[in-house]
Amino acid sequence: MIKSYLKIFAGDVLGSLNSAIVALPQALAFGVATGFGASAGVWGAIILCFIAGLIGSKVPLVSGITGPVTIVIASIMAALNADISSVILVIFMAGILQIILSLTSLPAIVKYVPYPVISGFMNGIGVIIIIMQINPLLGCPVMSNTITSISAFFKNLHTINYDALLIGVITLVIVFAIPKKFNKIIPGQAIALVICTLLSMKLGLNVDKISNISITFPHLTLPKADLHAVITYFHYAVTLAIVLSSESLLTVLVADSLLKTKTPSKGMLLGQGVGNMVCALTGSLPGSAATMRTVAAINTGSSTKLTAVINPLILMFLLFKLSGFVAEIPLAVLAGILIKIGYDIIDVKLLKVIKFAPRDDLYVLAVVFLLTVFYNLIVAVGAGITCAALLYAKRTADSAKLVQKTVYDKDIIKLEKLLEKDYNHKIRVVHIDGQFFFGSATQLISQFDEMLGTKYLILDYPSENLLDISAIFALEDIIIRLQSQKVKILVVLKSDSVKEQFEKHGIIDQLGDGHIFRTEPEAIDFAKKCIKKKVKKRHFWQH
Repeated sequence: MIKSYLKIFAGDVLGSLNSAIVALPQALAFGVATGFGASAGVWGAIILCFIAGLIGSKVPLVSGITGPVTIVIASIMAALNADISSVILVIFMAGILQIILSLTSLPAIVKYVPYPVISGFMNGIGVIIIIMQINPLLGCPVMSNTITSISAFFKNLHTINYDALLIGVITLVIVFAIPKKFNKIIPGQAIALVICTLLSMKLGLNVDKISNISITFPHLTLPKADLHAVITYFHYAVTLAIVLSSESLLTVLVADSLLKTKTPSKGMLLGQGVGNMVCALTGSLPGSAATMRTVAAINTGSSTKLTAVINPLILMFLLFKLSGFVAEIPLAVLAGILIKIGYDIIDVKLLKVIKFAPRDDLYVLAVVFLLTVFYNLIVAVGAGITCAALLYAKRTADSAKLVQKTVYDKDIIKLEKLLEKDYNHKIRVVHIDGQFFFGSATQLISQFDEMLGTKYLILDYPSENLLDISAIFALEDIIIRLQSQKVKILVVLKSDSVKEQFEKHGIIDQLGDGHIFRTEPEAIDFAKKCIKKKVKKRHFWQH
């Protein structure tokens, strides 16, 4: 028993160490990229990981600022004219929204987000990071968005800092050249950070550096809030909260798949929300559960939440012991590291099979990608989910069809021969195959028009799924239209819940008493009896 616990503890320690080595260069780079500074990135990773580890899930989630969060924070900073106090208020509100979200069932929805939406979003984030780091790689200031970064790039070609470009290119060579197997032991980003910083110091390169890195504990700072500011900045907080929560939920899915566990998303989001609120109160950067760092920890042996407690302690140790070295890190080196991170975020797996992907998926992916890169992250995801839903509705509607068969009966045929004008008396059974909802309802209405002239139409709906309001109205329209043509409608329902829905909406009253059946044979027998009775009656009066 003790040996088993020691093995788990050793795995968590090794996982914490590996994930901390991955986290340090990323936190420094992301902190600089947001405009908050390197210290805010590192302290945010320390505070959030520790608090979320204590409060949140049992799996070893390593939290801190990530690529998508960096882009959102940088965008908010640009929109609010780099007003740090206002951005801190936005971060604080985002944390509150995460806590509120943890009290609802909404977190479970993330598993239903279509893959093309996630892929388009992540590809967009990766491209944004790469584009925004091209200028720092040339030794020039970072821009706030992709469009200004592209515009500035062509201007900066005339003012390149070749020392910065040299050290940046060396960084890129190292991070891309190190084999994946070796990367699992010692992260290439950490190797590049150490080698290129030492090289810059040795050669005395004229490059911009981090310079200021705070090793003192952040002090408590209450956000300056009033009702007007809360209302004005609320939409920024919603955007940030969605990105923070979505990435955390996706990371949990990855961790669960690796550990074969099932993590409650509500508790995890609660821990993330509280952690981000504390980050705001200390002027640190917010974050989410980071997939790359979490996977690094799990692959090294981590299996419990202890990892999320040990990791920030190691980060603090590195920060205090290496603060002098950190101050000498060139910004061009961080740019090179971020470009590699951006490349890693891009969904290369999908790009390899993109020519085989369904056209609808490619449409969704393209919409999300372009909106993410050139407009707005949340609009991109919302538009992608909407497009995916509409395309799914169309596919489902197209697959819904009416399958009809004429019911022949020898007795009915004999009777019908007696009266030529009644030879068109028919019973038709119609099966609705597929979902009957707002999309398929419109499709099916046009198909019902072909059945005018039928005397008894048996509508068989075998599904257990309830009809949405559009389908209910469409069904009422079908009934009215066919009844106006003297067509009697009989309905076969297998599900009691669907029958109850018909009762509540008055459809059973519209059909008439005794026109709802449990099985198809019952409905057919009823229709036969009615036709026989009607034909015999007419035959009697003619004689």
